[in-house]
Amino acid sequence: MYDVDIMMIGHFAKDKLVVDGTSEIASGGAVYYGSVALRHIGVRVAVVTRLHLDDFPRLDELRRESVLVFATPAPETSGIENIYNSADMERRVCKLLGFAGPFRQEEIPDLSAQVYLITPIIAGEVDLPLLRRLAARGPVGLDVQGFVRVREDGHLVFRQWPDMAEGLALVTYLKVDRAEAELLTGQADLRAAARQLAAYGPREVIVTQSSGVTVYADGQVYEAPFNPRSLDGRTGRGDTCFATYVGKRLSASPEEACRFAAAITTLKQEQPGPWRGTLDDVAAVLAGRSGT
Repeated sequence: MYDVDIMMIGHFAKDKLVVDGTSEIASGGAVYYGSVALRHIGVRVAVVTRLHLDDFPRLDELRRESVLVFATPAPETSGIENIYNSADMERRVCKLLGFAGPFRQEEIPDLSAQVYLITPIIAGEVDLPLLRRLAARGPVGLDVQGFVRVREDGHLVFRQWPDMAEGLALVTYLKVDRAEAELLTGQADLRAAARQLAAYGPREVIVTQSSGVTVYADGQVYEAPFNPRSLDGRTGRGDTCFATYVGKRLSASPEEACRFAAAITTLKQEQPGPWRGTLDDVAAVLAGRSGT
């Protein structure tokens, strides 16, 4: 028996969301969006994070969802300003608001998990030695965003991951978005990019884009669309998709997990904040998606 099904490691964020010049402060980060969604599909999850002590009350939202929370005080809370134009919620400008610093080995609790999901939001949270230690404990899922989104002069820019070959060799489930896939492989074709990334070692590669998710697993490609009625909940889309894919993979095939995660991500994009729906909601989306 495992202590939890999934342990998520990454910064909890206090983000600023700006749409057409109107701003609001919101909780964020993959550990936030991912852990809540996982609880609503019945997955036992622990979150390991860092943030300023003043923002610890924000973690109560996770505890109310029965997420196990292990938080370390940091000099500041990580945060990103996401600036959108409502006419095109696909594109955003990202500015750095804060960085909570790197995780240390002693901050990772001695809990067993079926998967260790490394979901940093900014490069520098998790280094290669810590990645190695986690991979020694069990299968690792990794969002490459937190290794290629780099702090430069108050901005966040995308750069190559210097340790990519070594790092990806330790990964079971790899998540990239379209832009990251092209950055790392030079391939505009998502299927070709996924195959190229899988050659480094990941058993399964999950690629998200505005229209849906592509999964490359065991030499096979699976695809499922996102069909949201609105993009009011655009922020957290990839985080939700990756977490629920890995959560579903604990009990289902890559093909089924792909379709399941796409259905949840469809629903998530219609509402700001984490997805808090039911399995019946997911079934309804899947039932209306014939031929996929």
